Amino acid sequence: MQILGQTPAKTTTSAHIKDGTDQGFIADVVEMSMTVPVIVDFWAVWCGPCKTLGPALEAAVTKADGRVKLVKIDVDKHPAYSGQLRVQSIPTVYAFWQGQPVDGFQGALPPSEVNAFVEKVAAMAGAPDNGLADAIAAAQEMLDEGAAADAAETFAAILQEDPDNAAAYAGLIAAHLALGDVDQAEAILNGAPAAISTDPALEALAARIALLREAETAGPVGELEAKLAADPADHQTRLDLATALHAAGRSQEAVDHLLDLFRRDRDWNEGAAKTQLFKVFDALPPKDPIVLTGRRKLSSLIFA
Repeated sequence: MQILGQTPAKTTTSAHIKDGTDQGFIADVVEMSMTVPVIVDFWAVWCGPCKTLGPALEAAVTKADGRVKLVKIDVDKHPAYSGQLRVQSIPTVYAFWQGQPVDGFQGALPPSEVNAFVEKVAAMAGAPDNGLADAIAAAQEMLDEGAAADAAETFAAILQEDPDNAAAYAGLIAAHLALGDVDQAEAILNGAPAAISTDPALEALAARIALLREAETAGPVGELEAKLAADPADHQTRLDLATALHAAGRSQEAVDHLLDLFRRDRDWNEGAAKTQLFKVFDALPPKDPIVLTGRRKLSSLIFA
């Protein structure tokens, strides 16, 4: 029942702002603050200054876009933690970081000061974007140096912090490919969030995995090379050899064989040489010299 002169509480719907409870305080504030700073706004429906401060806090936290959380606690409905924290007047605001209250103020502040407070609290966790970028770079360096298992663990940890990070997803998939676990790499790729499924790095890995699957039935490189040497006009063997070479990391040789096949018979098997060339190009970085040179040579053959 609404009491005369009081404004009904507004339900919070933002992903970074929520209405708190005594029962949820540990999870929403203490545990959450172990990874991201949390601001707690102790307020009440009848509090005039709260009606000014609340919207200003919400606007500033929304602007921070996930670098800080806001939990709003109505002290009349949930008095336990306001009592433990000795809240004597409202509005009272506390900032929590790493499970502890680290800053705060009482009373309403001008929006500019509220913005400054929220930014200061958000900065307590450092610069998360830069931090993740550094972690991704470090994991990629591990992968480049052959420490694929360590890289996989690091990429997985990054995804726990940022589940939609396309670079970390791509790194984790590439690490499992480096470990020779195509099944796990494919499972991770298939489980990527829809929002990042069209990321160029993930699409390139999808093409790479598709080629690896084809290579599983192509045959050993040595046997295919011997077979082709005995019959250079065996187009299927040349195609299979190119697929096996790419899977073995010999992409330049694969492209050379596919260009040769295209030169010999561009229409064979419904243009299979051209189709396979595009698969190889898609599986490599767009600016890889193998791709740039290969595309140029293919264009020359097409328009010759």
